[in-house]
Amino acid sequence: MAAGAQSYPSGVKPCIVVAEAGQNHQGCLDIAKQLILEAKLCGADCIKFQKTCLEEKFNESFLNKKYDSPNSWGATYGDHKRFLEFTEEQFLQLQKYAGEIGIIFFSTAMDKVSVDVLVKMSMPFIKIGSGDSNNLPLIDYAASKHIPLIVSTGMIDKKGVENIYTTVKKYHNNLCLMHCVSAYPTPFEDCNLNVIKDFQTSFPDICIGYSGHEIGISVSLAAVTLGAKIIERHITLDKTQKGSDHSCSLLPSEMKEMISQIRIIEKALGNPIKQIANSERSCIEKLQKSLVAAVKLSKGHILQKDDLKIKVSKPKGMNGLLYDEVIGRKLHGDKSENEPIFETDFII
Repeated sequence: MAAGAQSYPSGVKPCIVVAEAGQNHQGCLDIAKQLILEAKLCGADCIKFQKTCLEEKFNESFLNKKYDSPNSWGATYGDHKRFLEFTEEQFLQLQKYAGEIGIIFFSTAMDKVSVDVLVKMSMPFIKIGSGDSNNLPLIDYAASKHIPLIVSTGMIDKKGVENIYTTVKKYHNNLCLMHCVSAYPTPFEDCNLNVIKDFQTSFPDICIGYSGHEIGISVSLAAVTLGAKIIERHITLDKTQKGSDHSCSLLPSEMKEMISQIRIIEKALGNPIKQIANSERSCIEKLQKSLVAAVKLSKGHILQKDDLKIKVSKPKGMNGLLYDEVIGRKLHGDKSENEPIFETDFII
């Protein structure tokens, strides 16, 4: 899946940017559609929501517990979550709207029932969040559907990540492991972006990404420089709205700036081949140094090291890098002091 319509250097694979709406829609379909539109306008490749069958994700006592919180949308935690949960029909409406404006719509599945719902909706891929990073039966079930998976790895160690990898690999190779730290917001000292490099070494045959919950965009940009191929960040219309995710979410203006910077970084990263860039040609012509005669030289003279200097000259002579290669060669004509040395000056 290509990200954006820009032109990139040969070999560069643009990373996919996911705008995570999560439950920042406040349980309102119109706000959800506005988040989709803002994600599109920012240049995000995808918009992601969350799908949950509450009775499958939580036990009864958890759903019935009193939820007295500034973020609460109900008297109990179950009431709170029901208020924020979209129906399958509403999900279809959001999927249709995303398709109409040209942004990829997908979702996290919080349980097996939700996996089935998303598969039925023909999602291009399914996300498994960090809350289920230790839920291997769910990951196994999702992988068995042979749909590409994006799996966040918060709240587990390297062994847990290896278990995810092994579980999915039984079925297919369409997996992206997302380095993630489940703290909202994540302290910078806990981001530990070098895990991305470790994942690339340990799991070289799959995609590695980064799902960030830190404040600002700097850490996410750094993840791109380390090779993350999917960047996921929460998006919000208002950081002061009710809900625990808003404070570490990006406003549309911040999301747009992050994506703009990512696209610049991708171009700047280029490829690992050190070569002369076309943009350097004028500087080469003006400033790159050439071999010149250090003193007056006579026809038939065999060049010694003291006979040459390396200077900016007009016209340009042989490249200074060829200094050692011309030592011992015989001139077929006279050369004045400071005169450039050319390949045609030597007796073959």
